[in-house]
Amino acid sequence: MTDTAMRPDMDQWWRSAVIYQVYPRSFADSGADGLGDLPGIISKLDYLAKLGVDAIWISPFYPSPQADAGYDVANYFDINPDYGTLADYDKLVARAHALGMKVVIDVVPNHSSSEHEWFKEALAAGPKSPERDRYIFRYSEGEAPNNWGSMFGGPAWSKVDQLTGKEEDRGWWYLHLFDPKQPDFNWENPDVHELFKKYLRFWCERGTDGFRVDVAHGLVKAEGLPNDAIGPDRWQSEATGDQTDLGPYYDQDGVHEIYREWRKVLDEFGRDRMLVAEAWVEPLSRTARYVREDEMSQAFNFAYLKAPWDGPQLRQVIDLTRAEFGKVGAPVTWVLSNHDVVRHATRLGYEVGHDTDSGISARDPQPNRELGLRRALAATTFMLGLPGGAYLYQGEELGLPEHTTLDDSARQDPTWFRTGKKIPGRDGCRIPLPWKHDAKNYGFGTGTPWLPQPKLWGELAVDLQEQDPASPLSHYRHLLSQRRAFDLGKGELAWQHSPEQLLAFKNGNILVALNLGETAELDFAGEAVVATAGASVEGGKVRLERDSAIWVHLN
Repeated sequence: MTDTAMRPDMDQWWRSAVIYQVYPRSFADSGADGLGDLPGIISKLDYLAKLGVDAIWISPFYPSPQADAGYDVANYFDINPDYGTLADYDKLVARAHALGMKVVIDVVPNHSSSEHEWFKEALAAGPKSPERDRYIFRYSEGEAPNNWGSMFGGPAWSKVDQLTGKEEDRGWWYLHLFDPKQPDFNWENPDVHELFKKYLRFWCERGTDGFRVDVAHGLVKAEGLPNDAIGPDRWQSEATGDQTDLGPYYDQDGVHEIYREWRKVLDEFGRDRMLVAEAWVEPLSRTARYVREDEMSQAFNFAYLKAPWDGPQLRQVIDLTRAEFGKVGAPVTWVLSNHDVVRHATRLGYEVGHDTDSGISARDPQPNRELGLRRALAATTFMLGLPGGAYLYQGEELGLPEHTTLDDSARQDPTWFRTGKKIPGRDGCRIPLPWKHDAKNYGFGTGTPWLPQPKLWGELAVDLQEQDPASPLSHYRHLLSQRRAFDLGKGELAWQHSPEQLLAFKNGNILVALNLGETAELDFAGEAVVATAGASVEGGKVRLERDSAIWVHLN
């Protein structure tokens, strides 16, 4: 590890924080419209404080036509009325801070909604106008300006005249790397830079502690907008996790100038204001560029999330991430689930190598739920023993699986529709949470939930798990309390000799071990602090069955 003493942010909270992702549509509904909202989140902040997280990250809550569940932002300076008001947000921040939790929100800078006033002005102003220069419009007779495809399937270009009906727009196209209702900003235009500097100041002034940057690697496109070597179906390589060729619109060097600009804005409020990059970038040496001292604070460790259930490969990802991030003095973050991937309690319920990246439908092979939960608890136990920061996705503390039998008629993910109903998409990990086993909609709210909940949710509800000391929720609470007690997030990792499929390291005076292979023992004496099923300490030996994990306070 490189000497990083010169970085000005070595003592910041985000270096070791456990951050809990709240997907607001599905967290808690205070009303009767079937959508979660800010008052619903406020009502559960005590629950999150008791869970033991250091911060919450809230997915988009801005005014939006919801073409992509809020990632199509129509106004960056307000709250979607379905979710509440700015006053509600202020109450949320105040209450979270009073409970000792930070608040991180989503910023969506690659694209806006087609309902954003700027895009409406651009369409009204006509070709080659200053208003259109805020987005990426190009003229091309007949075919699209290039062969780029949308990450949701289908082309990445749409005809302008089909929106305006104007003859002068014939032959003009606009770019959308995602849904047609999500036009890409032109980051060569200074107006766009000013918009987001204003955005950062607006939300920092309201007490916001940080920002998760959506598609952080996608803002700048290659000069001249050349063809994509992979072609228009890049979404298929995205779905299979092939990130080795990022194409002409991802991870361009120019994005780093933007984040240096943003860092200066945040520093007006203090070095404690953080940025975390959603950057699906390989190799890890390229990911580490986003967390240099004058750029972002963290980057999601997607290499870790995608690593197979295999000891040597997991260790390799851990070592490589720590090495690359260490070169720039940045903390490593660990993550296993979020709103864009199949929940790890389901993902790990398949044999190693089974592809779940496109989502799971009732037509697909179904996971082994018991195996998935056993591995998920072991994986999380191991992950939270690692030094650095960590992210949890709402409901994983309940052991929630993916909804793998969701009726196709209920699907709302644009990927489902844009791929001709071939890719199930992400709805299965976004199902509204169960709070009470015997309440309507399992306590989520009184209105029909925006996505249907499976009957299984009753037995996984919070109220039942709170009464069960052996429940996933009880395990998570204990895990997080002990992580904090032993300050593991700020510790150091020292690997211990062990069989290939058994990963073991010391973090301070805690031994953390995960066994992915046959039952094995380690010669360490101490007291079990946290253990999943099949792990124990007896007579100076740590014994781990397959798919189990343990923390041992060493003598």
